[in-house]
Amino acid sequence: MTSASFPTDRELDDETRAVLQRYGFDETTFGRLRSRLKAGSAGAESNRIRGEVVPPERGDVRALPALETERRDRLAALGAEAIAAGKVGIVTLAGGMATRFGGVVKAGVEALDGHSFLDLKLMDVQRLAERLDAKIPAYLMTSFATDAEVSKLAAKASSERVPVRTFPQYVSLRLTPEGEIFVDGSNRVSCYAPGHGDLPYALRRAGALAQFRNGGGEILYMSNVDNLGATLDPAVIGFHIEAGCAVTAEVVDKLPGDKGGAPARVDGDLQIVESFRFPEHFDQDDISVFNTNSFVLDAEQLDTDFPLTWFAVNKQVDGRDAVQFERLVGQITAFVPTAFLRVERSGPDGRFQPVKDPEELETRRPEIRELLRARGVL
Repeated sequence: MTSASFPTDRELDDETRAVLQRYGFDETTFGRLRSRLKAGSAGAESNRIRGEVVPPERGDVRALPALETERRDRLAALGAEAIAAGKVGIVTLAGGMATRFGGVVKAGVEALDGHSFLDLKLMDVQRLAERLDAKIPAYLMTSFATDAEVSKLAAKASSERVPVRTFPQYVSLRLTPEGEIFVDGSNRVSCYAPGHGDLPYALRRAGALAQFRNGGGEILYMSNVDNLGATLDPAVIGFHIEAGCAVTAEVVDKLPGDKGGAPARVDGDLQIVESFRFPEHFDQDDISVFNTNSFVLDAEQLDTDFPLTWFAVNKQVDGRDAVQFERLVGQITAFVPTAFLRVERSGPDGRFQPVKDPEELETRRPEIRELLRARGVL
């Protein structure tokens, strides 16, 4: 990357230039997206789906069988067999911008009883690896804002049974609504991590996906570091194997005020549709479940150059309007066969306890503690 070729109106400082080089800034894509924004062809309307969108059909979403039932036990045995055979690993999303907890990297924040979010994620996997006499590799997706801290935590937590490796997502630059380079309150260009849709590209770029597959890995369970309910459950893995799809997406029943992607049929094809992509007059309440951003992924089919869309997203940065282009991992479901698994939100079998800020952590702590104790993590 050279000053002459960089598509900006400002000179970059050395620190920013180093960040862009290290974390895979794509000048060509940035220039194309910037041109779209300047031309008025990027934004809320262009993000919406143009095809026919209808709610999922009967049978499109299947429920995880209840605990202590014959069918649940059968799925758990099927998943446990795959885990014990070394076919399963986890991916934890620990990137982003480290802003929700006052600039502290969330993965390292104490969540429960002296344990950080990342500690608890890995304790769950370690417990299962020991029980099944298995090796379960863990891959952590970081960002330029979290890479140094998460890499330190990973090195400390890695073990023979649960080897931990980090890999960084990409980086880009924010723009003004008019398509100019956004300058923050410190008079510097503003970098950002462009969404969890970076996952398949970043995993391949780092060589982590090849490493996993070459070691006999076939299935990756992906979840957010801040969702401690999304543990590695053999029954969920067993469901994925039995369903025979490239992806299994966990969904939960909606509650009032819930916003997020949801399964829908687009021109007949079942996939996750993000809330901002639904046609303007589509009643999203017609779909009773929504996406938790927890997926079981077939490693072979993940090893693909998916044509994921860059969506223009409006943000407030330093009290001013900014635009950043993001890709979303759920859009993979538009390109490969996907099974949708309804799981419980809360209780001993709950799998959706997201924590976005310190206030939410305080509210959710008792229930998170209960479910992790029920699973033997604590």
